[in-house]
Amino acid sequence: MDKVLIIDFGSQVTQLIARRIREANVYCEIRPYTISLNDIKKFSAKAIILSGGPSSVHDKKSPDVDSTIFDLGLPILGICYGQQLMCKKLGGKVEASDHREFGRAFIHAKENSPLLPESWVVHESQSVQHQVWMSHGDKIIQLPEGFTTLASTESCEFAVIANEEKKLYGTQFHPEVVHTPEGTEFLSNFVHKIAGCSRDWNMHNFLEMEIEKVRKQVGGNNVIAGVSGGVDSTVVAALLHKAIGNQLTCIFVDHGLLRKNEAEQVKDLFSDFHIPLKMVDARQTFLNKLDGVFEPEKKRKIIGSTFIDIFEKEAKRVGGAKFLAQGTLYPDVIESVSVHGTAAVTIKSHHNVGGLPERMEMDLVEPVRELFKDEVRALGRELGLKEDMVKRHPFPGPGLAIRIPGEVTPEKISILQEADAIYIDEIKKAGLYDEIWQAFTVLLPVKSVGVMGDSRTYEYVAALRAVTSTDGMTADYYPFEHDFLSKICNRIINQVRGINRVVYDITSKPPGTIEWE
Repeated sequence: MDKVLIIDFGSQVTQLIARRIREANVYCEIRPYTISLNDIKKFSAKAIILSGGPSSVHDKKSPDVDSTIFDLGLPILGICYGQQLMCKKLGGKVEASDHREFGRAFIHAKENSPLLPESWVVHESQSVQHQVWMSHGDKIIQLPEGFTTLASTESCEFAVIANEEKKLYGTQFHPEVVHTPEGTEFLSNFVHKIAGCSRDWNMHNFLEMEIEKVRKQVGGNNVIAGVSGGVDSTVVAALLHKAIGNQLTCIFVDHGLLRKNEAEQVKDLFSDFHIPLKMVDARQTFLNKLDGVFEPEKKRKIIGSTFIDIFEKEAKRVGGAKFLAQGTLYPDVIESVSVHGTAAVTIKSHHNVGGLPERMEMDLVEPVRELFKDEVRALGRELGLKEDMVKRHPFPGPGLAIRIPGEVTPEKISILQEADAIYIDEIKKAGLYDEIWQAFTVLLPVKSVGVMGDSRTYEYVAALRAVTSTDGMTADYYPFEHDFLSKICNRIINQVRGINRVVYDITSKPPGTIEWE
């Protein structure tokens, strides 16, 4: 399988490069710029991409790379900081700009190249401009020997550069972001037309390879997996069962903070796939622990630690398991490794099942750790999971506890489950579910006066939340039609005893968060 290595210099959108390359059916991985030359060689990449980054090549402690990578004979594409670093290392000149260029720009091709999108082809009779997205402070003022300019903007002469003989390329704009409409084609051209990578990265091939990898790792030993009913854990369970059959035991801890009928749905799903599942009814235990607790972070910690205690106890009852399966995804892996390679500046450490590996002294099996979320969904389809499961919106580990600001009670849980079920039902009926990243209801710790018939009511307020996003890092509210919101409001108030007012949250992220707690 052909591979592309992405060397990360700290850009906030490096993950998008990887996503675009994989969308071109080529496997790639991201590594920090501290990767050694020996490890670069071991990776056996067919091409290398140097990412952007926030630093200036003139800073004393700016990210660097071993110059000899340019002598490996591999096609290399430098993006933004990566382009500037390439120029500097190869004898060109880079200087600070008078002002930072950020945002939309328009580019025109000066020479034809297999790197450039088809619509950029230079015609003698016209010079067509194309939108790209810029974000840089420094600028190149002199190209290294052997390089030519492929494309320019009004303010950036060396917007795309190339040494076609050595297959070294650079771009000042960001082809990986959606604001560069033809950026996907640009990156696809690099990996296919320039590097000659085959289109062999797909979920069918991945599934076959991962099954063999799991069998080799596990051998004849047993595996335990914690499942939640979400996409990631369900896909992991289905993959492992396909690989090792009844060597897998799944444990589902029902903490009583799930959506309406969710525990029954999980049971039916695993029954359909004939996957061994141990259901643990711990609803009362969690409710007792949460009694009188109001502070959000304290609720999270109680739920997390209680889950660990129960899961560990049930796992010991299964007995004989040497491996613990987790649904770690590739963004988790990337975020757990600092671009500087030191623990002190790690973005976040990641444990899917909060500390279980250390306490249980079990080896980890992480079959989807190389996948992005959309790839996990594609893998689920390959495994035969139903579409409504594969497309399911994200659901937080603490469940409805963080959608009930303040104290969690059985009454509030029941009210919220009913209201949320109506909300999601109406979204699905309207054909909007797949357009939304996440939609849910929040039961506010506020009561308001209302009138129903001839009676005065004093009941809870429900807040509806629906956002669009690609990765959950940023989000905007979904622009429902007012008539649609009115329909949901009327149905919730008429059918859910305990709610007499409904509001819609139009806060974006940032400044808000997607969840309320």
